[in-house]
Amino acid sequence: MGAHLSRRLVPDGLWELAAPLLPGFTTRRQGGGSAPLDDRTVFTAIVYVLTSGCSWRHLPPSFRVSPATAHRRFGAWTQAGVWSRLRATVEEHDLGNDREWAVAVVDAALSRARQAAPRGTERGPRGPGTNVSLARRADRPSSPRRH
Repeated sequence: MGAHLSRRLVPDGLWELAAPLLPGFTTRRQGGGSAPLDDRTVFTAIVYVLTSGCSWRHLPPSFRVSPATAHRRFGAWTQAGVWSRLRATVEEHDLGNDREWAVAVVDAALSRARQAAPRGTERGPRGPGTNVSLARRADRPSSPRRH
């Protein structure tokens, strides 16, 4: 992917705010695989998916990030609270002409994260990701199994 497109998707000001918020890379449990990709490269690929509306599997190969890697990192960064922290950070800093774009990127990430949240979860008093249906089932006495 061209450096020009990369800088348009993730301007330097946005990257300077996002980079410190990203959790460190850890090797995958099963071992092997390829060397870890640069966080900015993966972040740029994620921004492309978020702002273009394409599915993860349609991420163009020119980004040099596999759709699986982009999706896995998006999920990990979402669980780590990167997008909400980035939103607060963007609000606190002057990004000049890039501010609107940065807000659009974060809003797209938060929207996609909400869409990906498991059904039957709530973000209320029980905390994020609490499965309400399982909690309700735990409160009821179990019914006898029928064979």
